[in-house]
Amino acid sequence: MARLVGIKGIAHAAGVSVGTVSNVLNRPDSVSPHTRARVQAEIDRLGYVRSESARQLRVGHSRMAGLLVLDMGNPFFVDIARGAGRVARAAGLGVMLCDSEQDPAEEADYLALFAEQRVRGVLLTPADATGRTVEAFRRHRIPFVLVDRVAEGTSECSVSVDDVTGGALAVRHLLDAGHRSLAYVSGPPGLQQVSDRRTGALQALTEAGLPPEALRELPTERLDVAAGRDAGARLPGLANRPTAVFCANDLLALCVLQSLYATGVRVPDDLAIVGYDDIEFAAAAAVPLTSVRQPAVTMGRMAADLLLDEIDSDPESPTHEHRTIVLDPELVVRRSSLPTR
Repeated sequence: MARLVGIKGIAHAAGVSVGTVSNVLNRPDSVSPHTRARVQAEIDRLGYVRSESARQLRVGHSRMAGLLVLDMGNPFFVDIARGAGRVARAAGLGVMLCDSEQDPAEEADYLALFAEQRVRGVLLTPADATGRTVEAFRRHRIPFVLVDRVAEGTSECSVSVDDVTGGALAVRHLLDAGHRSLAYVSGPPGLQQVSDRRTGALQALTEAGLPPEALRELPTERLDVAAGRDAGARLPGLANRPTAVFCANDLLALCVLQSLYATGVRVPDDLAIVGYDDIEFAAAAAVPLTSVRQPAVTMGRMAADLLLDEIDSDPESPTHEHRTIVLDPELVVRRSSLPTR
């Protein structure tokens, strides 16, 4: 394996001082065009790559931002990463993408890693409902923005969707279709998104004059494929089986749909389904899935914009103002919830 060339090697090959090479790399306008061209030619010929670790030691931070989400197996978070990554790259930052797997311990470990790597800032969808990991991270004084979560009781920026409204949209739609016995396939009750969507669902029942008992909750430990399959296997065996089900995200809904199909339960004839997120696979399902759309790419882009604004703010004379952005959800109706008769 060829040895990586360093700044001294470039200086020797170009016949200039190490300081001149450093100026070409960091202050090119201070070097004459002729000398700059000669040094750059040697950089290109020898394949010189800057030492990020050396630069990091010099300036005290990296050129990376951290992005920590709940589940990279969920296309919703892939879209958030896509939106955030575009903004970060345009600003000259890379993105270190990590998956907490909905585990507070994993979240704490990754936040510690971000601090060790001296990232410029962090975009975070919290897994720890207690807020302890976020509180511990604050001591590092690294800017961070919460994504898909309102920053309640904190001073940080956040970008989220109004999940109470989203839950209400889903259940109102099912009530308008004539359903009066519903199930909510939820997720970890400590997740604010899950709780808010349930709150909205109950609000819709109250508006329709129905008791909370009209919505039976099927909690799941996670918001993933396995949890959806488990919930789908449980639904057909319920006494007085509901005629409609609202799922806390599309992964749950699509796997409920798959499980029901395998047991002969027809969707929407026997059971209507509404999901949440409107991931790309929702429209492509065998029975296209009705879903509450979250603008994930936009959320990622807005969160990254807020983070960059805070990073660029002078700590001695800060101009950045923390903002809480709450976007509106949208119901996208497809065949999985349409009345058949």
